[in-house]
Amino acid sequence: MVVAGGMDGGLPMGQILTPRFAVQVVRSRWFMVFACLLIMSAAGGTYIFSIYSKDLKSALGYNQQTLNTLSFFKDLGANVGVLSGLINEVTPPWVVLIIGSAMNLFGYLMIYLAITGRIAAPKVWMMCLYICIGSNSQSFANTGALVTCVKNFPESRGTVLGLLKGFVGLSGVIFTQLYLAIYGNDSKSVVLLIAWLPAAVSIIFVHTIRIIPYNSSQAKNTKPFFCFLYISIGLAVFLLIMTVVQNFVQFSHSSHAISAFILTLILFLPLAVVIKEEVKSLIETNKSFETSPTITIEKTPTVPNPLPPPSPSPSPKPKPNSSSKMTSCITNMFKPPAMGDDYSILQALVSIDMIILFFATICGVGGTLTAIDNMGQIGQSLRYPAKSINTFVSLISIWNYAGRVTSGYVSEIVLSKYKFPRPLALTLVLLLSCVGHLLIAFGVPQSLYLASVIIGFTFGAQWPLLFAIISEVFGLKYYSTLYNFGSVASPIGLYILNVRVTGYLYDVEARKQNGGKDLTCMGVQCFKLSFIIITAVTAFGAMVSLLLVWRTRKFYSSDIYAKFRESSEAVEMDSSTGMAPERVNVEKMDENGVTAKKQKEVGQ
Repeated sequence: MVVAGGMDGGLPMGQILTPRFAVQVVRSRWFMVFACLLIMSAAGGTYIFSIYSKDLKSALGYNQQTLNTLSFFKDLGANVGVLSGLINEVTPPWVVLIIGSAMNLFGYLMIYLAITGRIAAPKVWMMCLYICIGSNSQSFANTGALVTCVKNFPESRGTVLGLLKGFVGLSGVIFTQLYLAIYGNDSKSVVLLIAWLPAAVSIIFVHTIRIIPYNSSQAKNTKPFFCFLYISIGLAVFLLIMTVVQNFVQFSHSSHAISAFILTLILFLPLAVVIKEEVKSLIETNKSFETSPTITIEKTPTVPNPLPPPSPSPSPKPKPNSSSKMTSCITNMFKPPAMGDDYSILQALVSIDMIILFFATICGVGGTLTAIDNMGQIGQSLRYPAKSINTFVSLISIWNYAGRVTSGYVSEIVLSKYKFPRPLALTLVLLLSCVGHLLIAFGVPQSLYLASVIIGFTFGAQWPLLFAIISEVFGLKYYSTLYNFGSVASPIGLYILNVRVTGYLYDVEARKQNGGKDLTCMGVQCFKLSFIIITAVTAFGAMVSLLLVWRTRKFYSSDIYAKFRESSEAVEMDSSTGMAPERVNVEKMDENGVTAKKQKEVGQ
């Protein structure tokens, strides 16, 4: 970072170490992205359910189907965020984040008190309510932070979604490392960490998350996003190394504390990128004042428009009654605008494209999430040691991150360069997930490591693609609500494939092995039939998604972001008169002493 003053365009240290510069950094567009990264890195507590699920089972005496019912309500809360979307339509983002913090603290704190025996064992429906409220806070964090960030960078929405969703994917491993450093090897305490940490992070950064007026020239600066990507890759590599090492080496509590300290430093490293961008911005501002430009104004001659002839006053039209309004609303609901324009909420919900996307997500996310939530029991049934089961959870989280980042960044690049449609990328991801399901179904020796990688990657890759497709096809006007509606497909698929199929078939096999009692099931047959069914359902979902590829082929072959560039240029017009701006000739002396004329447009 250049801090020396003088003709090199640097900044004196005194100009950087000032309260004014600190305020500039905190109020900047890139600091908002940094705050969103931290909020997202603490918003994935639902992904480590398998770590404390055995405590729920033993402390409260649940069988597998009851445990899977809790898992369903966990994912129901995490993915049914329509309420947070509707609130975000009429309030600033900080309101949504505050509500989410309160829900997170209450829900998970009650679960912690239950499994530690500090309160009387709640009934099953109460536990379902607690975990639903706690996990629903994740949708409030997503709506308040992620949706706001997408609206601030509409031309980089794939990149934004991939990056922020990637940090959510890493949050499971982040929670694992932090709870080992803070509470030691006490799996019950991870619930307490999930209760207070996300709430604290959201409250700290709540006022920095806001809608920033769109500026095409600033939003096109994507270099910081790639810096954030490189930092996140370093974070993922560090977490992967720590996971592998801890699987073979017994760590002391102080070693876990050192690991957590390094982890925290990496999480705050994007702040250096933010400061660098603001220093560059300040340098450019200083350069603009180094020379005094000579300004000559050339007014564009305007021809006064003749007054139009007086028109007869229109006769008053009768006011439409409520029934005609209802009829008009229903009629408009089935007459959507052109693809890519702003749909209303009802127009989007009844759209064939949304129905296809929704069904494909039920099949894809429902299957991968079933595998993730049952990974502890899958590893136990195949007789993997306890350390290996923790490794599976960490592998899923890390490759969950890799899938989100890869699908976000790569789909954005191939879309802009080769017009490769995102729905086709979604189809390929669904087909890849079938490989992971088959590895679990047939219990190939030591294949659960590879299955964890595939399941984690494909689960993560589906989310940025889903949310980017929704924003591109149906517009950004009601994105807060439509974003959360897309998430509803996850608990529907999870309930069908996890509770009604996997949990039921597991308990049936357990009764066969244990004389009619609901005990632990051992062997490949515990999950074989379940995951054969899941594979077939996922493959069918991939075939259905091809319909969306066909329906959107013309849309994705065009320039889908052109309207944002046009709107940014239109802002430069004088909003009060709507007239073309005057041309201003700016004369400056270049390095060779030659006067150069540049024309800039300014409002009248």
